[in-house]
Amino acid sequence: MAPQVFVYIVHSNATVDDTALELTTAARKIIPDAAATAIVMGAGPDLDAVCKEVSSAYQEVWKIDHPLLSHPIAEVIRNLLVSIIPAGSIVLMAHDHFGMDLAPGLSVKLAAAFLPDAVDFESLTAGQLKAVRQEYSGQVSTHVLCDASGGVVATIRPGAFKADESRTLQGAVIDKSAAAIPGELPGCGRRFLKIVAAQAGDVDITKSDILVSVGRGIEDEENMSMVLDLAKAMGADVACSRPIVDAKWLEKSRQVGTSGLTVKPKVYLALGISGSFQHMGGIKGAPFIVAINKNAKAPIFQLADVGVAADMLELIPELTDKIKGMKG
Repeated sequence: MAPQVFVYIVHSNATVDDTALELTTAARKIIPDAAATAIVMGAGPDLDAVCKEVSSAYQEVWKIDHPLLSHPIAEVIRNLLVSIIPAGSIVLMAHDHFGMDLAPGLSVKLAAAFLPDAVDFESLTAGQLKAVRQEYSGQVSTHVLCDASGGVVATIRPGAFKADESRTLQGAVIDKSAAAIPGELPGCGRRFLKIVAAQAGDVDITKSDILVSVGRGIEDEENMSMVLDLAKAMGADVACSRPIVDAKWLEKSRQVGTSGLTVKPKVYLALGISGSFQHMGGIKGAPFIVAINKNAKAPIFQLADVGVAADMLELIPELTDKIKGMKG
């Protein structure tokens, strides 16, 4: 009998994270006919709206509603999940800051195997789950054989699986609040203090439709001018990866990634960016990604719609002139 598959759904301000639709694809890669159950935690009317949206992609949605869950705390949520998830289940969640906090301890409490940062699955056969991870900033793919006989808690790299946009289901929303929280909410050593918003810059890249993003491949600050020229020709805003901010060539408000800002452009041109999960984790909404990198084995080529293995310092001026010429 195939194990049950559960997916922990991330949401904020009544908006479901893009990974919710990616995780349905991941679940079917593990078990092709899997009817994954979504678990949604939170508080108030916003939670009902989130559950309704999630139900269009999942056959069943378990809702856990409590005023103290308005701001998720992994230490609390682990205890709640253990009380409702059956032993031997497969639990999937996004490999983001919260997922990395929640998943390891959850696997211990469920006595399940822990599989972090998976980018693909090959098979689930005879209780053995074969998965793919990336090491050395994506330079090497490793195949991992995981004992799934006692269940698995796995974090999935955002963007690794194509989002299922079909939304053809009308899943049932089941209130599991009483089962998960029979009495008082379990206490913990943490408490929510406040949300600190990222410092605003001269351009809000989170609102940009077209982004030209530059990484360490630019090599020298003097070369930044050609990136600015290209962005101007394209009618785009300029973004960057962390090394550019660390070098103080662009301000922090231009950084894309898990330690920067989350963007949802229509077009994302990545120049000299390797494509680490820390950077790609800040790109949502399935934009059209064009990557230029002289390292033909750069991980970003696995995610790009168009990849060009070339020296960006030679290609950028030619591309800028071509775009200007097309505009007359």
